[in-house]
Amino acid sequence: MTRFLLVPVIALGVGLTATCARARDRGATVLPGPTADLLCPAKPGKQTVVFAGGCFWGIQAVFQHVRGVIDATSGYSGGEAKTAQYELVSTGETGHAESVRVIYDPSKVSYGQLLQVFFSVAHDPTELNRQGPDEGTQYRSAVFFTTPEQKRVTDAYVAQLSAAKVFPAPIVTRIVPLEGFYPAEAYHQNYAARHPHDPYIAFNDAPKVEHLQKLFPALYRAE
Repeated sequence: MTRFLLVPVIALGVGLTATCARARDRGATVLPGPTADLLCPAKPGKQTVVFAGGCFWGIQAVFQHVRGVIDATSGYSGGEAKTAQYELVSTGETGHAESVRVIYDPSKVSYGQLLQVFFSVAHDPTELNRQGPDEGTQYRSAVFFTTPEQKRVTDAYVAQLSAAKVFPAPIVTRIVPLEGFYPAEAYHQNYAARHPHDPYIAFNDAPKVEHLQKLFPALYRAE
């Protein structure tokens, strides 16, 4: 879906309105935290994980507001460097997913807390190859882990949520090793912050940040 044009938004009419309503309602209940997590070190440091869950504008916006996140960058993961371009990724044929690289300080926010935010408010992990109005494998749900410990905690959390039946449908999130991350074009970076009145942002992404502030006040930061 081309997200820069207002015409497709208007053309979708009632269908888009219903989708936007679901986007605003989703995440109204915080999910339980992981029973397995990584220990928080006493000294500051840096760790990296890459999340994919629909349009990277919203995922980036959410994690930019999480305390302890040092940097959140929109980009592409899952495919080759030569195809890490928006126009090519948008075909759904490159293997890439629109993704966000999150660099965080594990002494301020745990990996398990990042997972809780990702599954609670950043996206719907039960939607296969789509999120809201966006369809295609490039919008799939995925966690690209960078350490065996991250994989262990992610696997355990998905199993925990599945056993508790917190979602009405099965979780389809892929848990795969990060083999490459390629930053997206400059015009995609900080898009939600720079274009808060864009209809797509207002309906699909702003509610995610609002849910973060409401459900995770201890983790939320204004900037």
